Amino acid sequence: MDEYRDYGPAAPPGPETHSPVHRMTQNEKQIFDYLLKPDDSYNEAGVYWGDMPLAQQVKYVMKGDSKESKRELSNIWAMFKKDPFSPFAYYFKNMVLPGAGLGLEGYVVSRDGMHLVDFFRYVLFSIGNLKPLFESTFTDCWKKPHRICNATWVAAVEYMEISGIIVGQILVGILGDWLGRRWGLIQDASIMFIGLIMLTAAWGVTQNGWVICYVWSLFFYGIGVGGEYPMTATSGMENAVGSGKVSTKEDRLHRGRKVTSAFLMQGWGQFFNQVILILLLLIFHHGSGNPPYSKVAAQWTYRISFAIPAVGTLWLVYYRTFKMRSASKQLAAAKKKSKVTGYDTESLKLTFTYFGPRMIATAGAWFANDVFFYGNKLFQSEFIDVILPDNTSIMPGWLYNLINVGVSLVGYYLASFLIDNKLYGRKRMQMVGFLMDFILFIIPAFHFSYYKSTAHVREFQTMYFLSSFFNQFGPNAVTFLVAAEVYPTPIRATAHGVSAAAGKLGALFASVLYNYIDTQTKFYVVPWFGLMGMLVTLFFLPDTTGLDLKEQERRWQYIRAGRESDYHGVAVHPKHLSWWERWRGVGRFYDADMDY
Repeated sequence: MDEYRDYGPAAPPGPETHSPVHRMTQNEKQIFDYLLKPDDSYNEAGVYWGDMPLAQQVKYVMKGDSKESKRELSNIWAMFKKDPFSPFAYYFKNMVLPGAGLGLEGYVVSRDGMHLVDFFRYVLFSIGNLKPLFESTFTDCWKKPHRICNATWVAAVEYMEISGIIVGQILVGILGDWLGRRWGLIQDASIMFIGLIMLTAAWGVTQNGWVICYVWSLFFYGIGVGGEYPMTATSGMENAVGSGKVSTKEDRLHRGRKVTSAFLMQGWGQFFNQVILILLLLIFHHGSGNPPYSKVAAQWTYRISFAIPAVGTLWLVYYRTFKMRSASKQLAAAKKKSKVTGYDTESLKLTFTYFGPRMIATAGAWFANDVFFYGNKLFQSEFIDVILPDNTSIMPGWLYNLINVGVSLVGYYLASFLIDNKLYGRKRMQMVGFLMDFILFIIPAFHFSYYKSTAHVREFQTMYFLSSFFNQFGPNAVTFLVAAEVYPTPIRATAHGVSAAAGKLGALFASVLYNYIDTQTKFYVVPWFGLMGMLVTLFFLPDTTGLDLKEQERRWQYIRAGRESDYHGVAVHPKHLSWWERWRGVGRFYDADMDY
């Protein structure tokens, strides 16, 4: 049956010889439906999945997921039969390489107790991997009362890197939107490579001089680390979405998985870092991990542990320079459409006007995340003291940390598999993660002596590992993704960088606060940031699960043109709006029939 479609003002230009109403044939309608109403978002009746009743929605989503899973498994089996190594090569190319910078970052930053990507994306920790080794070996310098080293410079080890990270997140975020994603990626890798050389070669005439050199090397390296956040998130997402005018099923169904699969390389970086540190100490300390540790063994262990990722980072500079020439393609297309060269200041103003509350969600949740998860290390120090009361070795801490990273990786992968599921997705995952970590901290906070006792320390230990799992299977993965996803392309890297910088300010706040309160008080303080993160997510974060980002970009073009009320597509569907945006009435513009 033929249908009429009124193009109205969008009618092709030309002499007024006919009404701007086009008689659309059934074949034409099928083509339009295929492009505008794909079967992974609409049912046979042309109803958007978000408009279906709950029971029908559950059935539709489960049917689609089952079909897609069978298709993917079939493709993997076909690849395996053709070449047994091809599935691994595909994973390496599409998941490992995009996250290589974060993997190297995760490997390195954990070295001095600043576990940027361990189980809670630690940036600052007074208790970490190398710091206990330095305190055991260079006692007069690194351990209080710091007899031969300046206490301020020793403390600066914890503060200067986070300062460098914040600088990198904001600066490279702006440069990424100004000059392009590719140049931001190349710059990050180059800075990290030079920083690793500086860390490997850090030296001084005195131990205090060595600490000063070490601190400034960390600051410089931190700039590259910070830049990885906005650059990896935006380039990974835009690679997943593509720069064409028509989106693909892969874009819509697996965008979140592609970005989080790159992000989880941080966890592998932390894992290999811990393994290599253990092996190096055993090699240079005569096969033993027990004190006393010689200065020679400590120096070799720490310097080689920095030199190893330097090799990988140098390769990363090459790869990003010569193999990622199209990384800025979508940004260039967006700027061309808006007739903008350089930095799009108009988009920045409009972003804060229309998406300002989203910044409360992405920056506020990240701040709460880093304050909250900094406290996770409190668990480890407490239960080790109970299990091994006379321990002076750094090995138990390293080994427990290795187990914890393994638990975290399970959370990383589960988040990657479920983050695109329309029945669970981003927002629920982040809220559940925050809530579970709040519960897992609030219980021992008010029963501290009970869980610290020898009889119940295993329950304490279990809560430690569970809190790590729900962090990765929750806010740690989601904050990284949505801080780029909920903003338009021209300003995406800037918004992500600002959000990530807010997180690091949270870590800095925690590191300062924890110096002035005892362990029991820390357990009283930490949980409420988990609750804060859950509430900020609930009220201000839109759920972009299942949303075609091409629709979000289409809405952005209407906003740029000053015609927000003329957009009626799914980007303003109540399911994809925050509670705040719904209350403000943004969803009143949604009309599926008018949009078609």
